[in-house]
Amino acid sequence: MSGNFIVGQYIPGTSPLHKLDPRTKLIMVFAYTIGLFFLPTWLPVLLAGIPLGIAVYASRLPWRYLLLGLRPLWILLVITFLLHLLGGSSTAPPAPEDVWATLGPWTITGTGAATGFTTVLRLAWLFSAASLLTLTTSPMMVTHGLERLLGPLKRWRFPAHELAMMTSIALRFIPTLQEEMDKIIKAQAARGSSWRYGSWTRRAQALVALMVPLLLSALRRADDLAVAMEARGYQGGEGRTAHHPLQMTRIDRWLLIITALAGITIILWRWA
Repeated sequence: MSGNFIVGQYIPGTSPLHKLDPRTKLIMVFAYTIGLFFLPTWLPVLLAGIPLGIAVYASRLPWRYLLLGLRPLWILLVITFLLHLLGGSSTAPPAPEDVWATLGPWTITGTGAATGFTTVLRLAWLFSAASLLTLTTSPMMVTHGLERLLGPLKRWRFPAHELAMMTSIALRFIPTLQEEMDKIIKAQAARGSSWRYGSWTRRAQALVALMVPLLLSALRRADDLAVAMEARGYQGGEGRTAHHPLQMTRIDRWLLIITALAGITIILWRWA
């Protein structure tokens, strides 16, 4: 695996999760994402990690892959929690019994802590679900599944194939850019320059020196890809057929039924 950023990377396998139809996995991840935002408090969001854990078990992938994948997000998660903890969840003055402590202009409340914990859990679950999707589904199958799901919109001239292709290319570029960034960081470290050490001013300057060659490399790779696609006569999805047509199994259908029932239950419980 390339670095610690696992979104966009695919690990071949024969697990039950690998064998699922890509449309099933896409629908389940989408429904899981929507469902997380319908859950109002931290306890239901925490329990939403159970189906994610079952999916990880069914994928037969080591847990450390997802844990390593969360490492690049730890700063975002910490900042998100602190913003809710120190800022509260509303502009109204907090109830006296809800106040934990006062630090200058900031008031730490139980409601703010609960909201921050809930938001951090949502982000962690969402990122883990997206990572699990790409780890068990090849970019080609993601493209094929997304195109089939968006296929009915073609009658209204919606560019389903083009959107699916753009998504696939973006997923493929994530690990490629990660490898390129690692090479640039090592090359700059060998020259005595690093954005991880020194004052904030020096780090900012070193970060600019890192992003400029990375951006140029991305543009160069995009141009090479465009030339290669034109040389092969690529003209979009018009008239294209699949070498391995997608076909849902009984397990796929049952999982979709369970997903639909879970979604209906959450909606009814949320608005009851």
